[in-house]
Amino acid sequence: MPRLYITKELKRLVSKRAEGLCEYCLISEEDSGGCQFDHIISVKHGGETTADNLAYACLYCNLNKGTDLGSIIWRTGELVRFFNPRLDSWYEHFRLDGAMINSLTDIGEVTARILQFNSSDRLLERQLLIEVNRYPSPDALKRIK
Repeated sequence: MPRLYITKELKRLVSKRAEGLCEYCLISEEDSGGCQFDHIISVKHGGETTADNLAYACLYCNLNKGTDLGSIIWRTGELVRFFNPRLDSWYEHFRLDGAMINSLTDIGEVTARILQFNSSDRLLERQLLIEVNRYPSPDALKRIK
């Protein structure tokens, strides 16, 4: 059975690698109330508690993702996996347009929809952060470009 416990060393590695950002929506942990450790492939589906399978995720992204691995593209009926911060580049799947996170690929589309990147609450949160020059952060800008 895969282990769930995340050691302090592994937590430090994952949070440092993420530069204090949610690896999905790129909000800073300071602005989101903190981040959690997400199993990219959930333990339920055989994912392990390793650096390669952990992402730093804000509460909203982590709760919305849950143990899901992907979703259906409505226009085609195809099952598509979520964005994987260990395998994928953010800028290849998403584009930031003001407070809106637009999808560029099917992977981006299912990720943005299920993680609710553009729900009214999340758009308002990002818009307020933009107004005080806190979103995107300099570290987030590196991932966007």
